[in-house]
Parts: sequence; C-alpha cells; structure tokens
Amino acid sequence: MRRWIGTSWKMNKTIGQARAYARGLRAELSDRGEMLDRVQPFVIPPATALAAVTEEMGPLANMAGGIRIGAQNAHWEDSGAWTGELSIPQVKDAGATLIEIGHFERREHFGETVETTSWKVQAAVRHGLTPLLCIGESTQIREAGKTATFLLDQTRGALSALTVEQMSRVIIAYEPIWAIGAQGRPAKVGELREPFDVLAHEYGGRTEALLYGGSVTPGNASELLGIPGVNGLFVGRSAWTLSGYLELLEVAAAPENP
Repeated sequence: MRRWIGTSWKMNKTIGQARAYARGLRAELSDRGEMLDRVQPFVIPPATALAAVTEEMGPLANMAGGIRIGAQNAHWEDSGAWTGELSIPQVKDAGATLIEIGHFERREHFGETVETTSWKVQAAVRHGLTPLLCIGESTQIREAGKTATFLLDQTRGALSALTVEQMSRVIIAYEPIWAIGAQGRPAKVGELREPFDVLAHEYGGRTEALLYGGSVTPGNASELLGIPGVNGLFVGRSAWTLSGYLELLEVAAAPENP
C-alpha cells in the first residue's frame, strides 16, 4: 500500500521560492520510481503559486504514480459575487486535483463550520477533486473524554451527503489542535490509538486514506506510520524545506514501513 505523505505550505513561499522547491522535488523524484511505488507525495502550495508549482512539476504533476498538487481552500459555489474567494473550478484550472477542507485555522479564524465543510466536500467531488478533510479536537475536549464523539460529529457532518463511490475518494486527516502549529506538542502514540481506532472502524476501507498530522518530523514519522489505521502523514513546517520533505519521503518508503 502506498503511503500518502504531503505538506501544506500555508501562507509561506513566494512564486520564486515555490518554483525552486518544486523544481528540486521533480529532479529528485524523476528517477526514483521505487520510492513512488511506495509513497504518494502531495504538495499544497498557496493559491498564488499553485499554477507555477504544477508547471514546474511537469509530467510528474497529478499523474498516476506522480505527485499530487492541492489547494488550501476553495469556495463551495462554482462562481458568483464572492470577493476574495476562489472557486473549485478555478483551483482545478490552476492544477489542483486535491482540496484541503476544514483545517482548524479555517474553522477558528474564518468561521468554517461542519455545514460549510459539507458544501465544500460535495463541490470537490462534483468537480472530480479529492477532498482532504481535516478534523481535530482541542485540549479541553480531549481532557473531557469527548474526542471520539467530536471527531465523528465533524466527519459525519462533512461526509453525510456522499455516495459510497464518492466516499472512496475522500482523505481524512486527523490533526489534534493541541499537537499542531508552532506551540503544539508531539502526540504520544498511546494518545492516537483511540482516535484512529474510531476513525478506522467507521471509515477504514471506505475512504482513500486516513492521515495523521501534528508536529510530525523525520524523527517520529516511522513510529506514527506504525499506528494501526494510519495510511500516511500530513506534515507542516518539517516539510517546508525540500530536504526535510525528502527525508520524510525516505522514511515512509523504507522497507520497515510496509
């Protein structure tokens, strides 16, 4: 089984910086077919660099056995008077085949709700894009023992309108709020077993993949990939340098991570 290993650059990198990263990644992976047999890389640049990254990736971009390119956000409507927004047809036109939906920062700072994540998921699958649904609980919810209920509420609410076939194209990324960002602390394996037991029971085999994200580094990636139910990693700052991302791909492709 191929491991999904991806990164969102968030609000980082100019077009020139994004091109340099993409050019280097393409050069490193172009003759690494054995790695791409074991790992599915994906990169989610800022919207300004989406077309440039797709162009630099060349024939590896979005091809079978290549590198998937994603967008960090898009509106659920195809067009209209939504100043400052981008539609899914627009990000698709720029090269995206994957769309990140429901990240904690979108929910916390921009008012994204379970309802709007559902609208965005439906729009993504309608246009043939892979929804990457982000879910995760706060420290308060975890300490109250409500993690499982909270995660299922977020996930069911976002995916309830999908058919079985559409569901099979969804990726779910579990990113506990207490473990992400500059102030996050790395999660212990024992803290992740219950969430992935719950998610795997309901969505394992029904979705494309279940990913973990939160303070992932090359040092803990192998251990995280060994958690039952985890099909890959969604990485932040550790993969913002090309060398860091390549190291994570090497870990995921290693024989001890079947």
